[in-house]
Amino acid sequence: MSDADRLFAEVREHARQTALLASTASVLEWDERTYMPGAAGEYRAEQIAQLAGMAHARWVDERFGDNLTRLADQLHGDRTTAIGATVAELKRQYDKKTRLPQSLVEELARTSILGQQVWSEARRDDDFAHLRPVLEKLFDLKRAEAAALGYRDSIYDPLLDEFEPGASTAEVRAVLAALRDALTPLARAIAGSGRRPDVSLLERQYPVDAQREFARAAAARVGFDFARGRLDTTAHPFCASLGPHDIRLTTRYSEREFCDAFFGTLHEAGHGLYEQGLPPDEFGLPLGEAMSLGIHESQSRLWENLVGRSRAFWEHLFPAARSAFPQTLASTSLDDFYFAINDVRPSLIRVEADEVTYNLHIFVRFELEQALLADDLRVADLPAAWNERYRDYLGLTPPSDAVGVLQDIHWSGGAIGYFPTYALGNLYAAQFFEQAESEVGPLNEQFRRGEFQPLLGWLRQKIHRHGRRVRAAELVQEVTGRPLSHEPLLRHLERKLGPLYGMK
Repeated sequence: MSDADRLFAEVREHARQTALLASTASVLEWDERTYMPGAAGEYRAEQIAQLAGMAHARWVDERFGDNLTRLADQLHGDRTTAIGATVAELKRQYDKKTRLPQSLVEELARTSILGQQVWSEARRDDDFAHLRPVLEKLFDLKRAEAAALGYRDSIYDPLLDEFEPGASTAEVRAVLAALRDALTPLARAIAGSGRRPDVSLLERQYPVDAQREFARAAAARVGFDFARGRLDTTAHPFCASLGPHDIRLTTRYSEREFCDAFFGTLHEAGHGLYEQGLPPDEFGLPLGEAMSLGIHESQSRLWENLVGRSRAFWEHLFPAARSAFPQTLASTSLDDFYFAINDVRPSLIRVEADEVTYNLHIFVRFELEQALLADDLRVADLPAAWNERYRDYLGLTPPSDAVGVLQDIHWSGGAIGYFPTYALGNLYAAQFFEQAESEVGPLNEQFRRGEFQPLLGWLRQKIHRHGRRVRAAELVQEVTGRPLSHEPLLRHLERKLGPLYGMK
């Protein structure tokens, strides 16, 4: 065995052992948000903080760092091979983590878990004052994290990099501005069309047990493997990867709301399909990790919207929906149902927003969290600032904080810098879908026949199997032959919504 082979084998084993600690923490975090008794919250935070500290100590291990440095020198930064890409990404993460004090890592982990628990109570009670102290502490901790990591242009940059490696605040701001400018006239045209679907048909009686079975069957139909995953209930849906063959989806149900559980499940199944498509023998290593949160979000939004809200999808699935909800949908036509699930109008809740106005919700959060980090906005003033931006962007004023500033779990869980990846995901999804159609053939014809494997196979080959081999922007260029653009998303929306709303 050569010196380089020996070093890489040692590095690989060290990284995989560190990943075992992280995946153990993920099990505890999943349990905390699903089945954990409420009184256990404080101890759970200590458990996760302990594991976070242990994992961090392994990440900054001096021998591990020396081995990475020696390998990186020998490989000259070449990422074109599997070994080169693995070493380069591990070295990048090592360099970042060595800048973070272990005490800060542990306190962030502890406060994030406690913050999620306080958020759940505050949202339930419509009580922002209850969340305010922990939110203030979290933003202080994230400022400390950004300072430790270092930045040149924006304090937001190192936090964004955690979720979208290689992206800068300035680049994302420019991309989102172009998207906003393209979506605004489309939203106005739809509002002025005078056409409105009957959305009340989605608010009839949909028994929870029937919803659960129908949504689970749909997730399995598009390819999610329930032998390697499961579906549970939570307050704020998410997908958790607990190991290479253990992917947990979550959703929430309301008997008077069809879309929330069904499209929420399809969304999380998209995340799960990505996780199940990563190379299992690379688990714990960069080539077994998702490329970025934006790419991850592209997979969930693709299956939720470009597939799940297409007419072809429901031409295949609507008979099964009628069987699942015979009294509710017996007199409902496919045309009316399809129009209702593609209703476009400003709304208060991000996760329930339509494809056009969804990104407006992201702009609000992107702007506010930058202002909070830069100390241009106090946490105490956040509810008023939130409501002001909702009036500006969506023409709506939240009647309560529960459906306003308290609706998302992200900030209370320390996920600051996360929100722009949702909008990036929409852009990636449309551009990937357009390319897939050019290579795989007419996707809608396949969906009508219930054939989803050709699209999933294309995604597995073009996106999932690469892990973190390259950056997201590079992947988009490789797969589609052009840089990221808002134009594919705009074309998709105009093609679908034009006929529904009587526009050319």
